[in-house]
Amino acid sequence: MLRLADLRLLLIAVTLFGGAWPITKAALADATPLWFAVSRTLLGALVAGVALLILRRLRLPARSDWPAVLAVGLLQLGGFFALSHLAVALVPAGRTAVLANVTIYWLVPLSVLVLHEQISPARWLAAGLGLAGVAALAGPWAVDWGEPGVLLGHGMLVLAALLWSCAIIVTRRVPPRATMLENLPWCFLLGGTVLVPMALLMEPGGGIGPGAWPHALAVGCIVAPLGTWAVIEAGRRLPGAVSSVGFLLAPAIGVIVSTLWLGEPLGMDVIIGGLLIGSSVIVATRG
Repeated sequence: MLRLADLRLLLIAVTLFGGAWPITKAALADATPLWFAVSRTLLGALVAGVALLILRRLRLPARSDWPAVLAVGLLQLGGFFALSHLAVALVPAGRTAVLANVTIYWLVPLSVLVLHEQISPARWLAAGLGLAGVAALAGPWAVDWGEPGVLLGHGMLVLAALLWSCAIIVTRRVPPRATMLENLPWCFLLGGTVLVPMALLMEPGGGIGPGAWPHALAVGCIVAPLGTWAVIEAGRRLPGAVSSVGFLLAPAIGVIVSTLWLGEPLGMDVIIGGLLIGSSVIVATRG
């Protein structure tokens, strides 16, 4: 039985994460990808830590919490952010929002194989509708695959979605004793241990210019702490088929925002893809 509170978390997550990619794409006009990702994790750690300190709930994770903290920090925040932020420099923001958030092609089979989750025929149908929607939104037939960096960027996004899916599986297989909100600052700091050395090595002359700081503050202070908490809790609480299909709303939102703000083209592929994803979410939540 799906709870309304869990579905609300899912809605918060997809709205924030869907809108974050166009903001990130705009920021890269005056920032380098990895340093922008570093700002996202460190600002997220700061905001989450201060909030917990005010609430008097800031404490080190218990031993039983560390599997989830390590999975989220190293895979979902460190690995996912590194790959997706590098890719957004090579791939349009709308397409990045689509492929980076498509956990469905990893999370559904992993839920069956690792968690032995039973998936109803209706939710298999929802997964199929969702993937059809992704295919329409991504429009691989319209991509010049011979252009430098395009194939690499798409491959990084698929791998990023795998790392995110693995983090979800760990938090469901070994659920933490404390809430993920209480563990969030430590997850972000672990993500920073991955991203800072990568940024120093790969972008030694990079950074964040004055024009990108408003974007960095919006993503780091709002999307990172609130969106990451919501997406972790939604992925942990909801069945794999439902959460993975629900996360497809983020690409749809990302494509819409990219179209309206960045002027990326809107065609029948976007309309059809959005309708298919919307249908898949309805089928998944009712199945």
